[in-house]
Amino acid sequence: MAGLIAICIACGCAAYAANQSVQGAKKEDGGYDTDAPTAILIEAGSGSVLFEKNADELRAPSSMMTLMTTEVMFRAIKQGDIKLTDQYLVSENSWRKGGAPAGGPTMFAAIHSRVSVDDLLRGAIIQNGNDSCMILAEGFAGSEKAFAEAMTKRARELGLMQSSFANSSGLPDPGNKMTVRELSKLARYLIQTYPDFYKLFGEREFTWNKIRQQNRNALLNSLEGADGLKSGYSKEGGYGMVGSAVQNGMRLIVVVNGVDDPDDRVTEAKKLLEWGFRNFEARTLFAAQQPVGYAQVFGGESRAVKLVSPEPVKVMVQKNGTDKLIARIVYKGPVRAPIEPGQRVGIVKVWRGSNVAVEAPVYAAESVSAGSTVRRAIDGASELVIGMFRAGAEKL
Repeated sequence: MAGLIAICIACGCAAYAANQSVQGAKKEDGGYDTDAPTAILIEAGSGSVLFEKNADELRAPSSMMTLMTTEVMFRAIKQGDIKLTDQYLVSENSWRKGGAPAGGPTMFAAIHSRVSVDDLLRGAIIQNGNDSCMILAEGFAGSEKAFAEAMTKRARELGLMQSSFANSSGLPDPGNKMTVRELSKLARYLIQTYPDFYKLFGEREFTWNKIRQQNRNALLNSLEGADGLKSGYSKEGGYGMVGSAVQNGMRLIVVVNGVDDPDDRVTEAKKLLEWGFRNFEARTLFAAQQPVGYAQVFGGESRAVKLVSPEPVKVMVQKNGTDKLIARIVYKGPVRAPIEPGQRVGIVKVWRGSNVAVEAPVYAAESVSAGSTVRRAIDGASELVIGMFRAGAEKL
C-alpha cells in the first residue's frame, strides 16, 4: 500500500547538539529576529534555509512578482521562441495603465512606438517599469491576461504551488499572491538558470528616451557584493524586497515583505544578509554517491535498495553554534521491483529544529530484480495486513 514513509538517518554530522533556534528566535536567546512581518534567508547553492518568519504566508508581492515575468521571457529567449532584438508595440492600454499617465514606475515608452525585448527587459528589471511588463506580456502572449495565466502555469512547473498571478506588473489585484519562500525559490532559480540575464539585475542605471533612471533596488548601493534583485510596494502588501549578495564565495538570498517604510525594508534585508554572512558556513552531510539510507522494496530479490545523491548534500550551520540537524528519507513505498540504478526514489530532508533547512533528491544506487512468485506473494500478503491495520487505526 503506497504511502509516505520517513526514515530517520543516524549519522554523526547530522547530530549537532542544539543551543540555538532559528525560526522565531529572540535576540536574547542568541538567535535572530526581524521587524519584517514575513521574511526568509537562504543560501543559494544548497537552498538551505538560514532564517524564516511567516515564510508561507500569502501576500501581495507588488513589483517583486515581475521576477516571474522575467523568468517567462528569459525561458522563451533561451528556447529560441523569441529574440532580444524582437520589437513589441506600445499599446494604448500599456501606455495609459503603465506609462507616464499612470503616475507609477515607468520606462516612459512612447505610445504606438516599438521597443526591443532587450530594452523592455531592462525597463522592467532596472526601472520597475509597469509599462515595460505590460508591453512584454501583450507582445509575447497577445494579452496581459493570457500572459498571467502562462505565469501561473510556469510557477507550478517550477514547484511554486501557492503563487498566483493576475497581471504581469504586480499592480494591485486580488489574484496576485506569493509567499517569501516561493519568491526566494524563484530568485534562486533565476540566478542558477540564467546567469547571463541575471547580470541585468545588478545594472545601476538605464536610459530610455533620454531619461536616465537609477536602479530602484537600494540594496545595491548599501551592501558589499549585492547584485540583485527587486523591490516592490503596494498598499495591500506594504514594502518588500528580494535581495541577493555574494561575499567570500557564498551567495545568500533574502526576501522581506509587509514592511511599513521603504528605508526599513532595505535595513531589514541588509541586516539579515549581514547576519547570515557573519554566522553561517557550509557543512557536507553526505558526499556525492555516499549511501544516504535505504528504501524498502516490494516484490524484489532484495528487501531494500541503497539510496545515494549524485551531488553532495550540504547544509548551512552556525559557525559558533551547535545546530541540531535531523535527516530523513521521504518516499512513496515500498518501491516496486524491478528497480534500475539511477532511478529516483524520493528525497532526503534535513531539519534544523522544526524547520526544513534543505532537501535533495535521492536515487537507487543499484539494481534490484523482480523476485520469485513466492517472494511477491509474501510481500503482497504483508502489504495487505499492513493496509488493514492502517485502515483500522484511522477509524479509531
